[in-house]
Amino acid sequence: MKHLPELNSEKLRSRLKLKHLTTRTTLLAHHPHVAKFLASSALAGTLLLAPGQSTPSLAALPSSSISQFSPFDLRQHLADKLKEILPGQVQPLTIDQESQISQILHTTYGIHATAELEGNRLNTSYGLIGAEQHLMRFPGDVVENMAPGKGAWGYVEDFEKEKYYVAVQTLYLPDWTTRLAYLRDWYKYRKVVVVNPANGKLIVAVVADSGPASWTGKHFGGSPEVMEYLNMKDGKQKGPVILFFVNDPADQVPLGPLEYNLEKPLLLS
Repeated sequence: MKHLPELNSEKLRSRLKLKHLTTRTTLLAHHPHVAKFLASSALAGTLLLAPGQSTPSLAALPSSSISQFSPFDLRQHLADKLKEILPGQVQPLTIDQESQISQILHTTYGIHATAELEGNRLNTSYGLIGAEQHLMRFPGDVVENMAPGKGAWGYVEDFEKEKYYVAVQTLYLPDWTTRLAYLRDWYKYRKVVVVNPANGKLIVAVVADSGPASWTGKHFGGSPEVMEYLNMKDGKQKGPVILFFVNDPADQVPLGPLEYNLEKPLLLS
């Protein structure tokens, strides 16, 4: 008997997003008068989305050869570019290296991400990440591979935020104790982008916990879903990643794997 290929949900999710962006752009190009209709119907459309999700932003930018790339091409392009910039071993990056990476992320994925945002930065933007457990979303919450206590900011009630979260070492910031009230609120659910430079995979997450401890040798922690997508499933293995803050004041960048350009629609291959 001939077996059907196994369904890849992430690939299907990515292709549907790409198809949506491509179709919308083509429609507006040939029928600009429908723009007002689309804008007025946007609110109704968001009611159909699952909690915590948002529609990707679409800016009117000049066409680029990047828009011809498939998700695989984008990942390979990013990995190749990062290889030219990153040092041979994990260490704090220079301001120039961080600036180059920010530009590459924007050119490739249309995302605005920086190592420093609003005057705040972590002790490193290029470090080792390890696997974390699921965080409690409400009292009595029980799932497989769950941490014994709540996260640093209590229960993570939003499903998407718990699914795609990271832990960062806020306790080791030089001004953590002197600016505790401000920094505690600033970092709570702060949106970040995590990149595996080895394969070019990129995922958007939020800061929902503090850690890991310095004695582990790790600088960041990732939820089970974050680690799985980045191809870093073994919690004992320390893998290098880039972690930047996402500049997204309008909260338009969706959480989860990013396999298309937010500002330039892609053509499906």
